[in-house]
Parts: sequence; C-alpha cells; structure tokens
Amino acid sequence: MLNTRARTDLILDGMVRGPRETDLHDGTQAASGDIVITRRNDRRLRAGGSWVRNGDRWRVLDVRPDGSMLVRREGRNRGASLLLPGGYVSEHVDLGYAVTSFRAQGITTDTAHVLVDASLTRESLYVAMTRGRAANIAYVAVDKPDDSHSGPHPGDNDEVTAQSVLSGVLQHVGAELSAHETLAAEQESWGTIAQLAAEYETIAAAAQRDRWASLIRASGLSPKQAESVVDSDAFGPLSAELRRAEANHHDVEQLLPRLVRARGFGDADDVAAVLRHRVATATARPAGSGRGVKHSRLIAGLIPEATGAMSEEMQRALDERVGLIEARAESVLSAAIAESRPWAAALGPAPSDSKRSTDWHRAARVIAAYRDRYRITDRLLLGAAPDSTNQRLDRARAEAALRRVEQLSRVQSTPEPSIRFPRHPDRLTL
Repeated sequence: MLNTRARTDLILDGMVRGPRETDLHDGTQAASGDIVITRRNDRRLRAGGSWVRNGDRWRVLDVRPDGSMLVRREGRNRGASLLLPGGYVSEHVDLGYAVTSFRAQGITTDTAHVLVDASLTRESLYVAMTRGRAANIAYVAVDKPDDSHSGPHPGDNDEVTAQSVLSGVLQHVGAELSAHETLAAEQESWGTIAQLAAEYETIAAAAQRDRWASLIRASGLSPKQAESVVDSDAFGPLSAELRRAEANHHDVEQLLPRLVRARGFGDADDVAAVLRHRVATATARPAGSGRGVKHSRLIAGLIPEATGAMSEEMQRALDERVGLIEARAESVLSAAIAESRPWAAALGPAPSDSKRSTDWHRAARVIAAYRDRYRITDRLLLGAAPDSTNQRLDRARAEAALRRVEQLSRVQSTPEPSIRFPRHPDRLTL
C-alpha cells in the first residue's frame, strides 16, 4: 500500500512517466522513473563490476515491450546500466519505495520514514532508524486490531500511546538467545507480575461477565443500549472498572443505576465507554469518609480483587494467581535487598521493631510489585511518569507505599533519647 501511494504521488508530480508499464512480482507496475528492488541473487546479470543481489535498489530508465527493464543502481547518475529480463522482472522485482526493516539493512537514503508498531523489535527499530543521512522519522501506530481478530483482550491497555509503544519496542529484544537463555527468559517472563496480573484480570473478566451483563441490563438503560454496552469493545474496560469500584467497597448494584440516571446518553458514540468514565470518576477513592474509610482490597497493593459469585473453578484459578502474585512481589523485594540494588538501597533500612518492620516490608512489596508489573529497570524507584490511567492509579498506590516506607525508615534512623540520672533521685532529665 505504501509503495502504491508513493508511486501515485510521483506519477502526479511527473517524475514517473513513460509509454509502457510492466508487471512486478508484488502485483504492482513500474515505468520509467520508478525505484525498484531486486529480490534474488543472479550472478549472470552484471552491471559494471558487480552483479544483481537480493535487496539492491534500482532506478528504471526504460521499459521494453517484452517486459524487460533497463535499470541503473539508485543513487548513481552515471555508470553501467543493466537490462533485467522480463521473466526476472515478473518473478523477482518489487517497487522499492517501502521495504521491511530486514530489507533495509545496507540501504542508505536521504530521509527514512519508519512505521513502528508494537510487534517491532529493538534491533529492527535500530536498523530502520539509521538508514537516513539527513533525517530518520518514526510514525508510531497506536490503533487497535480490526474486527477480523479474535476481539479485545480484557487486560489490554485501552489508552496506548506512542511513548508506550516505543517503550515496549525498546524492551522487545529480537536477538536470538541460547537454549539456556531462552528457558530462563521464558520462565522469568511468565512468572512476572505483569503476566500474572494480566492472567488474573482475564480470568476475572470471564468469571464475572454474566454478572456484569446482568447488572448492565438492570441498570435502567434501554434494552438496545444495554445490549450495545455488552457487545462493545469497551465492555472489558468497564468490567475492570466495576471490579475496581467493588474493591474500593462501593456498592456497584446501587451505584450503576444512579450513574445511568445522572445524565442521558443521547450524544454518546459508545455508551460503555461513557459508563466506564462515570464509574472511574465516582469511585476514584474508597467508599466512606474519615475514620470510616476502608482499605481497598488489592492484591500486592495494586490489583483489585475480584469478588462476588463465580464458579469454583474460576475462584480456584484466581486464588492460585493471588498466591503467585504475592510470592513474586516478595521474591523481587528479597532479591533486590540481597543484591543491594540501587532502588532497594534507596528505600532505607527496615526498622528493627517487629511491628514496624512488618509494615515496612508490606509497603516495600507494593513498590516491588509496581516495578515488576510495569517492567521498570532504571534507578528511579517508580520510573518515568506513566501514560495510561491504570498505571497512574497504580503509581499513586506505589507513591503512598513509598511515603510509608520513608516514614518508617526515618523513625528507625532517629536515635533513641538518652537518659541521664542526676544527683537528686527525685528529678529525672531526658
């Protein structure tokens, strides 16, 4: 598509012209002035002192009636030309305006325009972003899969940004690992809180789907609106928001009808997305006020717990992941302390007092869980500022835990007051 668009622009500008076109391997056509790329090595086809290689780019000088093309290497204004036979052209030549990062290796151009999506690896991005002499520009795709895919994943980030995509690409290593390294990397990846939390949220969404669908249908929406919510791509994020509200001790069965009655949906493109926003706004803080506020039901201090009726099988799967998440947070914290990692050292010493030490470790585990969930590897305790709403919520919880850790560490570092006994036994000075 990009090749065709580029060629069309060049035709309109008069840079590609000629009385004849020939069909290429990728289903496109080429004429005089086009840039093409050869896809197969052929030592019999020689231009000057070199031969035709896979990945070479050429400028078309002329197209012959039999489909053969007279070409010269791109970037050269003079030098030996070469006649590519019609059979080679139709089988092994494509337009050369847009190529994959693998094909781009060895190519140098004035300006490189790189299309980046979440599947790109760090190595491929490096190759693509070093092709241009004067400029290298990245265009980051943040759109979602189309309807031909299996559907949205309940744990997917629905607020993906260019920065988050690029961050993921830079952490997506494509270099081949040894068998031992591959095994260790897979075990590490599947045991992280990032993975376990995604599994937990996916299972929770499936376990509670019927419950949330029934709640939506009884919320006061019209039957048509209710079905549009259940069928919407935003139903998964809405379900996660309802679970978060319930973990904050809000009565969602009373809350949702009240939010539906608060304002109509006449101008809403997606009722589910509007409801999700209303629920998030209304339940940002735990229910209650003052001393009546209850602590949120959070796994490792971050992940809202799924409650309510569900099958024994689903409950067992959720409970298993709760145990794994809590154990992983403890493991990450213990390893960081044992190895004297900078972020762990920045937490300060744990109090010697048993109760305060327990509180310190509980708060420090939240920080460890946050770092593991969002793959933070730098020295900053909580990493860079987050982009998504979900991570901002988790960041706020981690910041609260950090304040608690610092408070307990300060208490530990404050020396106990000394006691001096004066000469007079009826007076005691501290």
